[in-house]
Amino acid sequence: MPYVLGIDGGGSKTYTVVTDELGNRLGQGVSGRSNHQKFGVDQAMANIRESIDIALTEAQLAYEDIVFVQYGLAGADRPKDFEVLLPALGHLPFRSWDLVCDTMTGLRAGSPDNIGVVLVCGNGTNAAGRNRQGQSVQTGGLGPLYGDRTSGPDLARETFSCAVRSWELRERPSLLTDLVPRYFGFAAMEELVNDFLDRDVQKVPGELTIVLHQAADAGDELAIELLRSSGKELGLAANSVIERLGGFDASAAVPIVLVGSVVQEGRNPHLLQALREKIAEKHAHFELVVPKLSPVYGSVLLAMDHLQLPVTEEIMNKFASYGGYKS
Repeated sequence: MPYVLGIDGGGSKTYTVVTDELGNRLGQGVSGRSNHQKFGVDQAMANIRESIDIALTEAQLAYEDIVFVQYGLAGADRPKDFEVLLPALGHLPFRSWDLVCDTMTGLRAGSPDNIGVVLVCGNGTNAAGRNRQGQSVQTGGLGPLYGDRTSGPDLARETFSCAVRSWELRERPSLLTDLVPRYFGFAAMEELVNDFLDRDVQKVPGELTIVLHQAADAGDELAIELLRSSGKELGLAANSVIERLGGFDASAAVPIVLVGSVVQEGRNPHLLQALREKIAEKHAHFELVVPKLSPVYGSVLLAMDHLQLPVTEEIMNKFASYGGYKS
């Protein structure tokens, strides 16, 4: 029976899954971060290999038992990245394998025919797409200097900044002036600001977006505006991919697959509505899709596609039932 291995490697962890051709998960492994752009190729490869070894051990399989491996890695954006990653991955003793950016595994997780647009909004932000001619294009994913504005860390920074501005009356009144200091364990903004200045704090955790969603859920106008702005940015990225790529059927709805904590776990209605409105300005036929599968199963599905293994509804239901990594 063919055994395949899928890997989802990013800025927070590396997750590996081994399955058979029927979609039965035989082993899984998780290790540290594997974005080579941020942490170096040596550290990335060490974590990739560790996650593979854990998964193979649990599956009671060896490297030579794996028929195909699909790597989906954050940071695999440009030819230069592939020049670094391909030789490094080639040192692993697999017979057959492929590498794509993690955007493409996200697309496969949400699109049955692997056609459409994927928007990634979590620790980072990225957009990509694939048409029926097999062509693909990427928009963003290169950092704030190159136009990326709506990742989790970006939203967290804006949340903190807007709380300060509201406290200083440079912005409208907002619940953020109560929720942000409370998140950090302070009674008021003044205490929080003075503490951060005294300690020269320059970054806030991405998890601060939880506060932003809480304020928006309570009807806070400033929080809603921030989330709508994020939705507009994602809509601009989706339109960019559609227009740059082309090759979509004008009469069929283009799947817009949403991947990442901001759009999957948050699912804020204001953000999603702004996203819909921005795409609708230029494209009438589209559908927002939140995948039922963890992105690692997008890698597994691409591996099965390479082997021309049939992907049945039963297999998809199995993958959905497995969820994300749980120790």
